[in-house]
Amino acid sequence: MASTQVHPAGQPDWNNLDVLHKNTLPPRTNFYVYNSAKDALTYDSSKSRIHSLSGVWKFSHSKNPFEAPEGFEDPSFDTTKWDDLTVPSMWQLNGYGKGPHYTNVNFPIPVDPPNVPFDDNETGSYVKKFTVPEHLRGSQLRLRFEGVDSAFHVWVNGKEVGYHQGSRNPSEFDITSIVNENGENTVAVRVYQWSDATYIEDQDQWRMSGIYRDVHLLGFPAKSRVENLFVQTKLDSQYLNAEFKLRVDVTGSGNLKVELFDPKKSATVASGTKAVSGGSVDFSFPIENPSKWTAETPTLYHLLVSLDDASFIAHRIGFKQVEMKDGLIKVNGKRLVLKGANRHEHHPKFGRSVPYEFLKNDLMLMKTHNINAIRTSHQLSDHRLYDLADELGFWVMDEADLECHGFESIADGALSAADRALPFRERQLLTRKTAAQWTTDNPAWEKAYVDRAQQLVHRDQLHACVTIWSLGNEAFFGRNFKAMYNWIKSYDDSRPIHYEADIHAETMDMYSRMYPPVEEIVKFGEDDSKTKPLVLCEYVHAMGNGPGNIKEYVDAFYKYPKLQGGFVWEWANHGLLTKDETTGDEFYAYGGDFGDVPNDSNFVMDGVLFSDHTPTPGLIEYKKALEPIKVVSYTSQKATIVNRYDFITLDDVECSYQILDDGKATSQSGTIELPSGLQPGQTADLSLPSPSSELKGEVIVQLFFRQRTDTLALPKGFEIAFDEIPLIERSIPLSIQPKSSAKLRITETPSLLTIASDSTTWTISPIDGKLRSLTKKSASFLASSPDLTFWRAPTDNDAPQDGWDWKERLLHLAKTHTRGSSWGSSDDGSLFTVNVKQQFRPPVLSWSIDLDITYTFHASGTLSVRTKGTPRGENLPRTLPRIGFTMELPKEWAGGDDKAPVTWYGRGPGESYSDKKLSQRLGVYSVSEVSQLWTDYEFPQEGSNRTDTRWVKFTHKGGETVTAQFADLQSTAGEKSRKLFDFNASHYRVADVDVAKHPYELHKKRTENVVLRLDAAHHGLGSGSCGPRTRDEYALLTKEFEFEVLLE
Repeated sequence: MASTQVHPAGQPDWNNLDVLHKNTLPPRTNFYVYNSAKDALTYDSSKSRIHSLSGVWKFSHSKNPFEAPEGFEDPSFDTTKWDDLTVPSMWQLNGYGKGPHYTNVNFPIPVDPPNVPFDDNETGSYVKKFTVPEHLRGSQLRLRFEGVDSAFHVWVNGKEVGYHQGSRNPSEFDITSIVNENGENTVAVRVYQWSDATYIEDQDQWRMSGIYRDVHLLGFPAKSRVENLFVQTKLDSQYLNAEFKLRVDVTGSGNLKVELFDPKKSATVASGTKAVSGGSVDFSFPIENPSKWTAETPTLYHLLVSLDDASFIAHRIGFKQVEMKDGLIKVNGKRLVLKGANRHEHHPKFGRSVPYEFLKNDLMLMKTHNINAIRTSHQLSDHRLYDLADELGFWVMDEADLECHGFESIADGALSAADRALPFRERQLLTRKTAAQWTTDNPAWEKAYVDRAQQLVHRDQLHACVTIWSLGNEAFFGRNFKAMYNWIKSYDDSRPIHYEADIHAETMDMYSRMYPPVEEIVKFGEDDSKTKPLVLCEYVHAMGNGPGNIKEYVDAFYKYPKLQGGFVWEWANHGLLTKDETTGDEFYAYGGDFGDVPNDSNFVMDGVLFSDHTPTPGLIEYKKALEPIKVVSYTSQKATIVNRYDFITLDDVECSYQILDDGKATSQSGTIELPSGLQPGQTADLSLPSPSSELKGEVIVQLFFRQRTDTLALPKGFEIAFDEIPLIERSIPLSIQPKSSAKLRITETPSLLTIASDSTTWTISPIDGKLRSLTKKSASFLASSPDLTFWRAPTDNDAPQDGWDWKERLLHLAKTHTRGSSWGSSDDGSLFTVNVKQQFRPPVLSWSIDLDITYTFHASGTLSVRTKGTPRGENLPRTLPRIGFTMELPKEWAGGDDKAPVTWYGRGPGESYSDKKLSQRLGVYSVSEVSQLWTDYEFPQEGSNRTDTRWVKFTHKGGETVTAQFADLQSTAGEKSRKLFDFNASHYRVADVDVAKHPYELHKKRTENVVLRLDAAHHGLGSGSCGPRTRDEYALLTKEFEFEVLLE
């Protein structure tokens, strides 16, 4: 019988659960070897025994490993016709393969673990020539990859060196024996898009591939060298003195010297020397009252380890002790509150290949927005982040590279009809139990899971910032997570361990939840049976316009000790900068924009930063909620503040004030002395200044809390908190008071009524009840008639909940229908009134809102519009998006000249909503162009609203003005007082915003007119895109309403 050929010849490493690594060196903490103590203590890796192999490589892309170039690893292989590709990078962002693919939960491949596609597994072949620099010759040479997605083989000079999988974990190979120190060398790497590791790397992110972090050639001493370091800092029962414990793993023999320097590197705090001969060597030093490391006081000491005075290793050390005590997470004996952010690694052009300065800017932004904690969702971050976090001060929840969420979709799809009808939480428990059987509760996968824990802890254990280990994300719960927990505790018992899917905290050191309503965490806080704390690993989902009601969560963190904070989801949108293939327009792409199927659309755009990493309005609001100094109560004479820091006093904070009269700054300003030594959690009373008796408007005092001294992150004078306190609360009369002894001039035709005063002329149709024009002198104010409207372009947070109800009730299709009108003049001729009866109704359904609208024209030039609405019928929507008038103004009201087209007194300068407004201060604001009011969300939606407005003034290019105010219908007899309202002025019609999928599409629909909304009420935002809908106290519930708006 003829011989039979078999393909493939053997089980590929990338499809073999028994092969995680081949010939990799044991994982270790990240450090570099230097030739002198002086160089080592600079922490400048360029002075170490290192040679970068990042840069331009030759590259070839193939559909699968079997069609990749054979023999490419041979130094003689001709790669001259291959492309040049920069490393680090991701090949999909350089035009190779199918392109980026975004899914949140679902696997993008057929599910058959551990098997992945053989014929559709994109493969990148990389080749680089290098020579060994002089300063590395004679060393043990190590080839180190900081990150390769998802698995790879590596060859040097044609010889296979090894294999590694674990996309976000580093790998290191000893290549000493196969390198030519005196000639040219060839390193060849073959990277596979999919491997069996893909099943446990199913994070909510773009699926992209390549050598995306740096590659280095490292030199270690050839015979005797330090292999690894392990450090613990144990504090005594008073958290005063410390024991510094160090373990050094050594190959070879020699004299091992350990020195610990003070934060200024000017004095030796401890030192010791031991003769070593391989193995592990332990040191222990008592340290008298070291300065403690916290995120608020990131004091770092400096460890220097040398062997035979020939090789030197330095690492920053923070003295801190994390423990579970009294049912809480405590650091140095004190409870802390995690005011955090979930940070994925993402760059809008380079994907997960994030440049250092971009990374650093992220952390500086966090510091300036009161964020004190980072969850490295959902994998190890670039090692340089931890150096920065040590220095700047962050609590880091360091997360293993592990998620297999896609199995839940399979389990959920297999539920019976009865199980599908269960409440979400009960259904989720069922699906998680089934989903865990694939890998999490499968003993065959234990080695792969524990490897993820080992890679995490070995690399980052020395970093002071690492406060909590996290075992991964959305991978259910089972035996393999218990094995991870047990291994970590056996190796490093100095930190607590987190994992959200251990719902009952059966094994983990804390409870964890995602996106619960406030009431649920308050119930937890009040439950005395809970003996472990709760951390919200994800909350206030920041997708699009939002999140709303952040304050309620943060207040609960401080009211209930067991609630120890949370991490906003998430730090930044993951848009990828690209161009429309037809038009060339640039935009930030999300799922589906690259033809990727299946995808989860714009669910990847859910951060408090836009994709270019500039703040969204949501980050500004988050900063306000996280402020470390809060006014908790006040009278007109004093304010009570609380110190919400965890460790420090307010001695480095200064307070100043400014008194406003109806939004304008007065001459009354100054400083208020803060009490010295105010400890965390303590309150103090501040005496408030007395306002001048000459002030006649709404009088408030603004308090500003600023940094008194420079820190690494915050300059002197930087504002960390502010508050506003009313000093004089009184009813403020409308600035529009429609009184005049003049008479109006009326002209009537069957289809149009014309009303004229000395300054203003109006026309209104008695047929449809619409105001046709408003002309002040020669300036026409209306390009389209004011219409009472209720719709807004749904936000991402609207869409799944309140927005779903609006669409279900056909609110977006409802229109106003006029039933009749009546009109007449007052006896003295100074007033003319038009009453319009209308109904707002959808097709198909029977509900309606009956409208009674009365237009009153005054000889003074004022128009009053009083509206009463009565909802009726079945199937009414539970809430309404908004209630108000929409109209358009001609382009002459849009600005762009020397006049401010819009000036308002209210909250500003940015957008605000009922549950997202506390970051916006009261004042009188103006813009030079209407376009400056617009928030250009990367997925177009409702935005740019201004709430709590007292008045808004519009200015024509010719100088004419029209002012809008709302009247308080509860005003007593006499002058009417003003009522707060919302307004929105832009160049975009709601229907165009509603259908646009990207900003560039919307920009093409831009009108030169000013689209103006004057709203009596507006629905809040919530965080319903992945969390609770808008809370009822911020919701615009469907019920009777009445309001009056005045235009002058």
